[in-house]
Amino acid sequence: MSKRVVITGLGVLSPVGNDLPTFWNNLINGKSGVGPVTQFDASDYPTRIAAEVKDFDPHKYLDRREARRMDRFVQFAVSASKDALKHAGLEMDREDPDRVGVYIGSGIGGLKTWEDEHKKLLEKGPRRVSPFFIPMMIANMAAGQVSITTGAKGPSSAAISACATGTHSIGDAAKIIQRGDADVMIAGGTEATITPMAFAGFCANQAMSRRNDEPEKASRPFDRERDGFVMGEGAGILILESLEHARARGAEIIAEVAGYGMSGDAHHLTAPAPEGEGAARAMKRALNDAGLNSEDVGYINAHGTSTDFNDKFETMAIKTVFGDHAYKLAVSSTKSMTGHLLGAAGGVEAIATALALKEGILPPTINYEHPDPDCDLDYVPNEARRVKVSAALSNSLGFGGHNATIALKAFDGTE
Repeated sequence: MSKRVVITGLGVLSPVGNDLPTFWNNLINGKSGVGPVTQFDASDYPTRIAAEVKDFDPHKYLDRREARRMDRFVQFAVSASKDALKHAGLEMDREDPDRVGVYIGSGIGGLKTWEDEHKKLLEKGPRRVSPFFIPMMIANMAAGQVSITTGAKGPSSAAISACATGTHSIGDAAKIIQRGDADVMIAGGTEATITPMAFAGFCANQAMSRRNDEPEKASRPFDRERDGFVMGEGAGILILESLEHARARGAEIIAEVAGYGMSGDAHHLTAPAPEGEGAARAMKRALNDAGLNSEDVGYINAHGTSTDFNDKFETMAIKTVFGDHAYKLAVSSTKSMTGHLLGAAGGVEAIATALALKEGILPPTINYEHPDPDCDLDYVPNEARRVKVSAALSNSLGFGGHNATIALKAFDGTE
């Protein structure tokens, strides 16, 4: 029989807060983290807004030498992981390091490092490129550096599946614990791609909102006037444990990871499969894995990117899976406040979903002002809602047709 997996610690760096209480308070109060780009001069770009992490100081977590050898996305992952371990009350010197693993992904990796070193190559020649260029840039290095800085020697890997990365990482990590290969996994996603090249690429494919004069209203999932996503950055890290291990050390349990499903669209580089059929299959597999009926689910933290096709097709996918119950459950997109954190989205949104279950508060979809006939579900518009739900899903849908869903349950204390 597979082991039950529970969440005991949360660490977050986000556009709406660099610690867990601030993050959660701003989410349930509907505060947007979107504003003008400050990390580079975006004046020549069609999109000049982003959801940036503000006032991040890596030296709070790392010495200066360590920090210099990490891209921003790795700094985020290490910092959020240390916060998550502290929140869980898990002390590595009391654990068997072979039984603690790391599964942290990034959709893009160290793009800022790549851009900086490429500029050196062009302007000063190959001898001036840093010997740390490759280990700073490669997307698996978030997991690698978290393993190094924490001493975790168990299973270590990194999902790289675009915007589904964080959810794949959590789901895969839960399976590692279920099959008995680890007692604890440090899992989630991280991203830091508010850079000139990333903006140029996403602007070129017309994916991002151009509501530059109203940045706080630019991310508006499921709203008829949506015009694209808003790029965000940050990290969301969860401490997963077997229930047996968590109970043995007296850990507080936040929620349970009950199920995991994934699928591939086999359709298009960037567009979701028609009617969201790939997303529907991922949700069905998560429900089946969790042993849940559709009526058991009271909340879905949607992928909800604020793009035309995603919001319409994800709505259709929810109706396909849940039938009439789709109109009775609550759906919200926290991307309306955080922007789209790409590879970190699933990690941050899993944290929001776990807290919604524990606290009995569903975060809202802000900027929902113009109902769209194609998006006709209950999106928890504009204000948080106090309601206890026993089970929830968190969806992540990525470029390349990668779909991932995790099913979380409120922990009831039973064996």
